[in-house]
Amino acid sequence: MRRRLVAYFDRKNCLGPDELADETLNRVARRLEELGAITGTAPAQYCYVTAKFVFLEYLRSHAHADTSLEEMSPARVDSILGTPSLQDDDSREKEQLSDCLEECLAKLATPDRDLILGYYCGEQRTKVENRRGLAATLRLSVNALSIRACRIRNKLELCVRQCSSAP
Repeated sequence: MRRRLVAYFDRKNCLGPDELADETLNRVARRLEELGAITGTAPAQYCYVTAKFVFLEYLRSHAHADTSLEEMSPARVDSILGTPSLQDDDSREKEQLSDCLEECLAKLATPDRDLILGYYCGEQRTKVENRRGLAATLRLSVNALSIRACRIRNKLELCVRQCSSAP
């Protein structure tokens, strides 16, 4: 169940899917101690319902707040992308990451590039509405769109990591 919860939080692009899965299981365990058993739903379903609430709390927290590349510290960008931290020149690092991202976006097939750019376009409510419109245009469910965007994002992350670590 823990592995499935980690995958759930990972699909939601959470920064710490392992910690969120552990928090979910801790809450379920506390509930079991209080009640003695889970009645009315299957245990796995109860875990996913609890995971949904943990995810919603995660979204409200300030720890995960979406920031642009310019606002991020180079150490945080490096930790997200898995690249070694270079402390000598922050602007040069940001420029290199930006160049790598542009290069990797150019390597994507046009439909994938359009999808990922449209998927991350906008802020807050506008982003949600854009995603619904994009899903309707592509004749996909919002969930299928999310999965497709996650796969494209994973390709981009791998490409950026490789590009930024190249000499």
